Formats: sequence, structure tokens, C-alpha cells
Amino acid sequence: MKTKIFCDIAELDKIRRFNKKKIVKGFTTNPSLMRKAGARDYKSYSKKVLKICHNKFVSLEVFADDHLSIKKQALLINTWGKNVYVKIPVVNSKGVFMGKIIKELNNKNIKLNITAVYTAKQTQRILKSINKKSKVIISIFAGRAGDVGKDPVPEIKKSIALSKKFKNVEILWASVREPYNYIQAKQLGCHIITIPPTIIEKIENFGKSFQTLTTETVKAFLIDSKKSKFKI
Repeated sequence: MKTKIFCDIAELDKIRRFNKKKIVKGFTTNPSLMRKAGARDYKSYSKKVLKICHNKFVSLEVFADDHLSIKKQALLINTWGKNVYVKIPVVNSKGVFMGKIIKELNNKNIKLNITAVYTAKQTQRILKSINKKSKVIISIFAGRAGDVGKDPVPEIKKSIALSKKFKNVEILWASVREPYNYIQAKQLGCHIITIPPTIIEKIENFGKSFQTLTTETVKAFLIDSKKSKFKI
């Protein structure tokens, strides 16, 4: 199975550039990326993103924290484009599972991206909250798990196995830390991996031999030593 690459970004200029790349099949954003990109008005900024990426899927996240507000935001975001996936956190800031709102939105045939998932148990709870028709992405934060010494691979493996019966569900490897994560995601059978622009560019250079890498590395050291006018 081919693992689709989504670009994890919110800067409009970079979205325009990466939207032209065939390797990029969609885009993911979140409130933190939006803030970093300088967005002031969430709705107008999101619509600018969607105008650029009208032919590719875009995940746009709610930022409310209670059931009614999340539902209100999700229903509104869903109207912004047919290519929108509404991102819903698996729990709110108090750690309460969002199964009820996930079920409600899923039954309305709203495409969902369930985010901030870390364990197969969370995946299992999500699967119990959805039907087998409406599209759902389950985003497992592999990189962030690794940052605190947790191995995300077993959780992703279990999540993929649990979702096998759901043709409408895709498992996404999130919070990429290095290009090799793409290889890992493919080997595991992840449907999607979401990657920042700098790492996508490195993936485009896959295929270099060890000999080439060795030579390029030594040349780089030599160039820097000459620029610094080092002497011994």
C-alpha cells in the first residue's frame, strides 16, 4: 500500500509552493501552525488556504474545548469546502474523551481527522464511536511519543490492525521528526503521513548511495574549514 504524504504547514507562500508538488496529496494544519503563520482571523485565513488547495484535502482544527462549542465550530468549518476534514482532538483539555461529539459529527457524514492520539486503546474507543461509511483519519502522534521516550510503533501497528474492518478509516503518522519516518510509516502500512516542508524536500532526495553521502559530507567539512581559514 502506498502511504500518502500530507504537508503539515500553514504559511500561505509555502502552501502555494508545495501544492504544486505531485508528492503532496493533502495538507494538515492546527491552531499552533496558524498562529506561527501570522493568522489573525481563523475563518478568513482558512479560506485563503482552501482557495489555494481546492483540489487537495485540508484538515482544519477546532479550538473549542466543550461539547457544544466544538460541535458549533465543526459544523461551520465543514461548510468551508468539500475538501475539508474537520480536526477534533481525541480528548479535551481536561482529558475527557470526545466520543459523543465524534459520533454526532460522523453520523452527519462530516469528514473527521481525530488528532492528538497516542495509543491503540484511544484508537479502539474512536472506532467504537463511528460508523463504517463516513471518512475518518486517526492521527497518531509518533514523534511526540518518541520525544518522551515512548515507542510509537507498537501503538501504530495495533491501531492499523484494529482499523482493518473499517474501509472508511485511515491511520496517519503525525509529528514527524526525520525523513526516515516516511520509510517506517510505509513499512507499517500507514495510510497517510503528515510531514513539514523541510523534511518533504529531504524525502525528494531519497536514493543517494552511501558513497555519495560520504563524499558530500567530507566536501562540506572541507568547504567550511576553508571558509573559516582554519590553520594548524
